[in-house]
Amino acid sequence: MAGRLLLLLTATGAKSGLQRTTPLRYFADDGRLVVSASNLGAPHDPAWYRNLLKYPDVTVEVGSERFAGRARVLAGEERAQTWTRMSAAYPFLLEHQARTSRQLPLVALERRDR
Repeated sequence: MAGRLLLLLTATGAKSGLQRTTPLRYFADDGRLVVSASNLGAPHDPAWYRNLLKYPDVTVEVGSERFAGRARVLAGEERAQTWTRMSAAYPFLLEHQARTSRQLPLVALERRDR
């Protein structure tokens, strides 16, 4: 994973209620961090994404920075524009999308202090 833009996302488990931390590749987009719930193109969403749907308040760690955030699923034109920029930066996302019939969710991780 060396050289990749990674963050640590800590969210509450939808079923267990326990804190779960997941390393994710992120895309820096206009002052926010965006992650894709691609699950490598699997037919189902990853567990961390399902957790965010139930409990959107998260902790994000990037490098030495740590902040309280809120996860927001992108939709409509905002998602379409972000997808264009993100998939240009990370072409492997196009391969993941081609493997599945579900639209890969994009999630903005926004600071709660804003």
